[in-house]
Amino acid sequence: MKVLLVNTSERTGGAAVACHRLLDALNAQGIEAKMLVRDKQTHNSHVIALPKPFYMKLCFLWERFVIWTNNLFSRKNLFTVSIANTGADITRLPAFKEADIIHLHWVNQGMLSLKNIEQILASGKPVVWTMHDMWPCTAICHHAATCNRYQAACQACPYLRFPSKNDLSHRIFMQKKGVYAQGNLHIVAVSRWLASLVKQSTLLQDKQITTIHNALSLSDFQPADKQEARKQLHLPDKQLIAFGAARIDDPIKGFDYLLEAIQTLISRGNFEKNNLHLLLFGGIKDAKRLAELPVSYTYFGHIEEKKQLSTLYAAADVTVSASKYETFGQTLAEAQACGCPAVSFDNSGQTDIITHKVNGYLAKAYDTESLADGIAWALTEAQTIVSKEALRNGVVQRFSSDAIAQKHLQLYQQLIEQRHE
Repeated sequence: MKVLLVNTSERTGGAAVACHRLLDALNAQGIEAKMLVRDKQTHNSHVIALPKPFYMKLCFLWERFVIWTNNLFSRKNLFTVSIANTGADITRLPAFKEADIIHLHWVNQGMLSLKNIEQILASGKPVVWTMHDMWPCTAICHHAATCNRYQAACQACPYLRFPSKNDLSHRIFMQKKGVYAQGNLHIVAVSRWLASLVKQSTLLQDKQITTIHNALSLSDFQPADKQEARKQLHLPDKQLIAFGAARIDDPIKGFDYLLEAIQTLISRGNFEKNNLHLLLFGGIKDAKRLAELPVSYTYFGHIEEKKQLSTLYAAADVTVSASKYETFGQTLAEAQACGCPAVSFDNSGQTDIITHKVNGYLAKAYDTESLADGIAWALTEAQTIVSKEALRNGVVQRFSSDAIAQKHLQLYQQLIEQRHE
C-alpha cells in the first residue's frame, strides 16, 4: 500500500507535527508513505516539496490579497479565514499517481485551491481528509466560535467587514458544496468534539466520519526524575506551571485566562507569589506581554529539540491549556507521556485526553476561578494520587504511534476494498 499525506508545512504548526508523526508511524509499520508539502524544512527522504516555490509564494499572497480587498483593505481577520482560490495541481505529480490513498491534512494558505481538491476527488482515488480545524466544514473560517451558520448555508459572516446574504463566505460555501458532491471522500476528526461539529455541518454531514486521535511518539516524550530535569534546565525549586503554544499570545490560546487564574490563586492565598514559576514555550508576537506576568517565569521560545521539551514537561508540576478551543490538545498528551498532569477547559478536544481528577482536571469553560481550582488541584492533591506510570500508560494505550497507525491502516484498507467492490 502506498499512501500520500498532504500538508502545507512539514514542521510548522500542530497539524504539521501530527501529520509528520503519522508519516513516521506508517513507515514503521512497513507502509510506503510519503508526505507532500509546500514548505519542506528537513532532509527527510520521505518528504516531498512541491515544485515552483516562487509560484507557491504567489499563491499564498494572492489569496491574502483577495481577502484583504474584499474587506476593503482591512487587515482584521486576514488570517482567520481562507478561501482556497489558488494552489497547486498535485494530481500530475508522480507521487500522487503512484499512491493508493490520498490523505489530506491542513492544506490552506495557497497549498490547494478548491479546484485542486475537486481534481483530487475526480481522480477516483480514495481520499481521506483529517480535520485539524473546522475549515473543511465551514465556508471560510478555521473555527466558527459561537457562529452556527455553517449548519445551514454560510452567509452574513462575522469575520467579514461587510457581511451579507451573498457575501464571500456564501459564495465559497456554494463552491465547496459543488466540490464535495463528487468523489470518494472520508473525513477523519482528531477528537469526538470535532466529529460532533462535522455531523452538524451541511457541507460534510453526509460523508463518512471517523474519529482517530493524533499520534504521539513515545520515544520522544518520556518521564524523568523531576529534580534532575529542573537541574538540567536551570529552573528554581518552586511549583512549576508549564504553558506552551505555537504562539502563546494568540488570543485563541487563552493566555489572559492563565494569568487571571494564577492571580486568583495568589489573591485567594492558596499559594505564595514567590513559590510559583511559569515555564513558557513557543513564539510570542508581543514580548511586552511577559511584563504582565504575576509570577517569575522562564521563557524558552520555540523548542526545536523534542528531548528538551520532554525534559521541560518532566520538570513541571502541571501543564495548562487555557485555549478557547483545541481540536485535540497535543501538549496535554505530551505532558502526560512525561508524567505531568494536565489542566484544561472542558469545552473541546481536550476532553478526549483528560479524565477529570484521574489524569488531570477539566475546568468549566472560560471560567478562571474553575481554572484556578484545577491548577491548585494539580499542584497539591494530584502530586500524591496521580502516578507518572498511570499517566504514561494511559497515553500508551490511546495515543501511541503504533495504535494510531493501525487505526489508519484499517481505514485505508476499508476504503480500498470499497473502491474495488
